[in-house]
Amino acid sequence: MNITPQLFVPAITPFLPDLSVDTVRFVANCRVLLEEDGAHGLAPFGTTSEANSLSVAERVEALEALLAAGLPANRLIPGTGCSALPDSIALTRHAVSLGCLGVLALPPFYYKGVTDEGVFASYARIIEATGDPRLRLYLYHIPQISGVPITLPLIERLLKAFPGNVVGLKDSSGDWDNTAAVIKAFPELASYSASEALLAKNIAAGGAGCISASANVQARNIVSLIGAIGTAAEERIAGRVTAVRKIFEALPLVPAIKAATARRHADDGYRIVRPPLVALSAEFTPQIDQALALSAPERT
Repeated sequence: MNITPQLFVPAITPFLPDLSVDTVRFVANCRVLLEEDGAHGLAPFGTTSEANSLSVAERVEALEALLAAGLPANRLIPGTGCSALPDSIALTRHAVSLGCLGVLALPPFYYKGVTDEGVFASYARIIEATGDPRLRLYLYHIPQISGVPITLPLIERLLKAFPGNVVGLKDSSGDWDNTAAVIKAFPELASYSASEALLAKNIAAGGAGCISASANVQARNIVSLIGAIGTAAEERIAGRVTAVRKIFEALPLVPAIKAATARRHADDGYRIVRPPLVALSAEFTPQIDQALALSAPERT
């Protein structure tokens, strides 16, 4: 299957001082990511978005705020996977009803050591209860956080049971061998890496691109890298985006991404995180400034 590589940004969720969702900043930042940075789309309400610190009602309100502001639904893949099955169904139905491009769904993650049978039953119930042929579901494999892997046999079974509904996967495991195995076994899936450092490998293997936390900061250069694959500029641009990625990997990731977004917008309101996360300490300001400097678009 010929898949055009793309970048989807797992946009941060800003909060007000009372820790309620700041939809004004949320919309403003998402608009910048799409309209100024050139991201192909957004994947809000994932790990970087602090989604599992948000209620169902908050996710619904924030998604509707994006559409009310004129951001296109067909460029959005919101996260809808929750620990509670009814919540996953409600969020998935809502996203489909709004015409979103797809949904990114974690497996049920509270219980550990569950079988593929149980995970299959959960995804099957989400798809069947949504009951809409427009549903395009992207599996979310992040076993180091969820504790529940998306295995190859599980993917095969889901594809056979729900052709046309299960269409992709985000691999946040950091294990390239796993990503490569998924792409090889299921070329019909749009397989995204969670790191731009793996972007060239992903594209070369037939993958779909990346959904990366640090794209909140360096979307422009990641998009440039996608366009530069196979050209003389690839190595230079790849070096810059990988260097930025390494900076963030050495810091508390979500607070660091928010701190960088705040400095980019000159607005400390973007720094606020919801507990149990803690805002990034000022001692890391030099690293944030270095990441922003490397993320600045290259002059031509």
